[in-house]
Amino acid sequence: MSLTASPKLLKGGLVVLDPKTFAVRRTIALQYNPDTLSRSYQVQGVGGEGGGERAQPFRLKGPAIESIKLEAEIDATDALEHPEQNANAVAFGIAPQLAALEGLVNPTSAELQALGALSQSGTLEIVPPEAPLTLFIWSQSRVVPVRVTDFSITEEAFDAALNPIRAKVSIGLRVMTTDDLGFTHRGGAMFLNHLRTRESLAGKTGSASLQSLGLIRLP
Repeated sequence: MSLTASPKLLKGGLVVLDPKTFAVRRTIALQYNPDTLSRSYQVQGVGGEGGGERAQPFRLKGPAIESIKLEAEIDATDALEHPEQNANAVAFGIAPQLAALEGLVNPTSAELQALGALSQSGTLEIVPPEAPLTLFIWSQSRVVPVRVTDFSITEEAFDAALNPIRAKVSIGLRVMTTDDLGFTHRGGAMFLNHLRTRESLAGKTGSASLQSLGLIRLP
């Protein structure tokens, strides 16, 4: 027996919560973790511009808008090697996994029917129902509320019944902050916890000396 064991590989994914009760509706784990994860920030600030009688000091008026981009692969090859244990993969390929992801960007048929009934009843103002709260999970130190901004699927292989058996999925996400959700919303609290985690991680880097920058003291 080997005395060593490989560490368990965690999967990244998404968790969908009920917008009212915040109970977990669905957990979507990525079959394979992407090799890269792209993140960009749009700074939310005011001041610091030239012109006018006097420039104002730069101030951050809110958290930066963080955008996340990832590409995931979904493949039924391993499952199809053991058909007796994977009846859904044999019957549908990876269509169930793709449908679960598509549910992130579509209201349910029941919600659409309810809106249609309100419209036919003569309701003047129809407010769409609040969408589920979606969380992006990338380890215990990165749990953030997000909304899907763009989503595409490239199906690359099919079985004899034209079920997709291999696909690449591109997902764009925008992190929802307290500006979007407020401070009392469950998602807003999760964002604040995420921000505290990032601040804690930043504190673990220590601080470089002025000498490392070629200075003895500041001018």
